[in-house]
Amino acid sequence: MTDFPYKGYAGYYLDVDLTLGKVHKKEMEKEWARLYLGGTGISSKILWDRTGPDTDPLSPENIVIVGTGPLTGVMFSPSGRMMFSGKSPLTGIWAESHVGGFLGPEIKYAGFDFVIFNGKSPKPVYLWLNDGKAELRDASRLWGRETDETTDMIREEHRDPAIETATIGPAGENGVLYGAIIVDYYRAAGRTGLGTVLGSKNVKAIAARGSLGLEAHDMDAYLEANQREMERLNDPLWKDFLRSLRDYGTTDLVAMINEIGRLPTKNHWTGFFEEAEKIGPEIIAEKYRIAQEACHGCGIGCKYVYRVKEGKFAGGPAGGPEYETLMAFGSNCMNSDIEAVFHQGHRCDLLGMDTISCGKTISFAMELWEKGILTEKDTDGLDLSWGNVDAINALIEKIAKREKGIGELLSHGTRKAAEIIGGEAWKYAVHSKGLEASGQDPRAHQSIGLTYATNVRGADHLRSLSSLEELGFPEISIRRFGEDKAEEIQEIMSPVHKGLVVYDMENLYAITDSAVICKYGTMWPPIFYFDTFANVLPALTGMVEWGDVKYVRQSADRISHLRRAYNHRLGITRKDETLPRRLLKEPMPTGPSKGGLPDLDYMLDEYYELRGCDKETGYPKKSVLEDLDLDFVVKDLEQRGMLA
Repeated sequence: MTDFPYKGYAGYYLDVDLTLGKVHKKEMEKEWARLYLGGTGISSKILWDRTGPDTDPLSPENIVIVGTGPLTGVMFSPSGRMMFSGKSPLTGIWAESHVGGFLGPEIKYAGFDFVIFNGKSPKPVYLWLNDGKAELRDASRLWGRETDETTDMIREEHRDPAIETATIGPAGENGVLYGAIIVDYYRAAGRTGLGTVLGSKNVKAIAARGSLGLEAHDMDAYLEANQREMERLNDPLWKDFLRSLRDYGTTDLVAMINEIGRLPTKNHWTGFFEEAEKIGPEIIAEKYRIAQEACHGCGIGCKYVYRVKEGKFAGGPAGGPEYETLMAFGSNCMNSDIEAVFHQGHRCDLLGMDTISCGKTISFAMELWEKGILTEKDTDGLDLSWGNVDAINALIEKIAKREKGIGELLSHGTRKAAEIIGGEAWKYAVHSKGLEASGQDPRAHQSIGLTYATNVRGADHLRSLSSLEELGFPEISIRRFGEDKAEEIQEIMSPVHKGLVVYDMENLYAITDSAVICKYGTMWPPIFYFDTFANVLPALTGMVEWGDVKYVRQSADRISHLRRAYNHRLGITRKDETLPRRLLKEPMPTGPSKGGLPDLDYMLDEYYELRGCDKETGYPKKSVLEDLDLDFVVKDLEQRGMLA
């Protein structure tokens, strides 16, 4: 039994020295939980301590952290999430990616809260976790296999079909900079290229099976607290919204977001896709969906399974695709062939690639083709006209293999590909800090612009997106920010108070991602808030300080500042917290948001003031870090001249 004092945790983590082939089982550190909670929070401390400016993301010195939180695998909805973190090969900065399913809980039931991979194995291996034991196993026969076959072979090896896995595919093995980690066949920890970091370390997979229990500090009190939170899900306010998520999953976002003119189309040229209904929720539900699923412990159940019964892309059953995949290979490539989009998303899952970065990189190439910057001699003879399904399919395979020519070029992502091509190619590379933009557009939603700019991993929505102004729940804005601010907050194209909203959401998601639970219920719709964590965590863990909402908020500030400081140490300043030219300078050309542009400087100034940062550089104030018990950050940044 562990001496770790807090409940809700397994109490142990693994430090895996791949170079020596040694797995070290260690007791969790008390201060990690007290100050950083779990997941993203604890990962931020580990990454700060173990990597830095001189760490090459694809060198043995980089690490990959597999993390859970105290709410992973316990009776809380939703509790099936886990996360991966490291230094990104795509962006060169902070990397984290979250994923649902059942592996996170299984890792905890196997007896571990975290796994830290460091070094490089001399041969392909996978990590096997089972009831307090861990070992590296030979994965030579798995190397080169696609992700579904890898999972099947691991389950056959152990003669246990219930084993949960995370695997990389050929893309991660071959060094595609946006290699993903695929969990339970089709759930992806997709963003920032951490599958490629595992590939560089010769780690093919993680497999877990556990039967060890988890304890609550006070089970009766925890069950009561949990019940109070679950009653929020039954509030009539959310009834229609949750029904939509259950009926259509995230595919419903295609229709909802296109309606406000925020659906990225034609490499983010516009936010309105005239053929959106062809890749939208109704046709998928009526013609292709054959089953629904939920992640561990989830009371929402937004996942679905589809099958294409006949034709060129006949196959399945398979999971998804989610909204972001429908956007990346659909509207953004001007592709309205839903069966082709199914195929393209599924191939990315099998090959182990982030569908967002892959789809966005292909749409970038398509626009360069349209502009005459790329020609047939650059594309291996492929016609990259908008919506060319065969060309998209071919590019996915070429990229995953890093075939010499267009495959190799696009395997680097849009930023580096634009640098290699040169000339005006950079104008069409839609990214921030090197990460391709996800399925939102700040020209139709002001706070998205600030979210993209300040996100520690780049142009992505999952660190601070505010849904308050687009969902039409003014009572939530009033409750959180006061009636005097609510009216402006609800104005989707007003920059006023958006710095406040993004600051607040960034902190809320820092706790959500450390606990670790799903964004559905926290972001979309906005049900759970800081008081949720103050309600459930003390009874679960025994950490009484977490029962104070003020302490929860302070911890959120600590985690947020530590991640930002990690990037500052790598050279990130205000000049990098910006948007691609298209989203900052080119007014929305068509659709309901025609003419829209974000007022980024206005929002950044407000955000920096609230965050406690210098408005010129974005650097944190020394006094703010000291108040958050981040003295070790103060010492480091002060030596580098990176304090306000």
